[in-house]
Amino acid sequence: MQRGALLDAARSLLSEGGTEALTFPALAERTGLARSSVYEYFRSRAAVVEELCAVDFPVWAAEIEAAMERADSPEGKIEAYVRSQLGLVGDRRHRAVVAISAGELDAGAREKIRAAHGGLIAMIVDALAALGQEQPRLAAMLLQGVVDAAVRRIELGAAEDPEVITETALAIALRGVRG
Repeated sequence: MQRGALLDAARSLLSEGGTEALTFPALAERTGLARSSVYEYFRSRAAVVEELCAVDFPVWAAEIEAAMERADSPEGKIEAYVRSQLGLVGDRRHRAVVAISAGELDAGAREKIRAAHGGLIAMIVDALAALGQEQPRLAAMLLQGVVDAAVRRIELGAAEDPEVITETALAIALRGVRG
């Protein structure tokens, strides 16, 4: 229970104040634990990050995969892939990982995040192949780049409404830049 409370506090701190807000004193204060107790669960901020990724990323991936499974065409799968990822931007778990990715991570944490993103890319390869993409894996990586750019735009609080960003990203994903 304490580990879960620490992770929940870490999510809140990261989504509210970014990586600078994730400190062991702040975790201790949020959970009511002594600072030394936090160190019993995590040896460093990077360890907290790794745990968040290990716990939260599979949940997001399952949500994206479930949305894709409900679609009945390759285009529908691509739409579900884009919409479900961009829909997660408002989720504080996602905001936490975005804040984390901007911070300084050790090689192990970076590799876990890369591997998790590789799993997302693998989800869409078959739909792209079904649409006739000659290099569906490359197309999937480029599609994820569009999604990542849209995520960053939404996270920055851009002038455009998040729905406009989502629709534009979706249009690019499905029709290219011709509109």
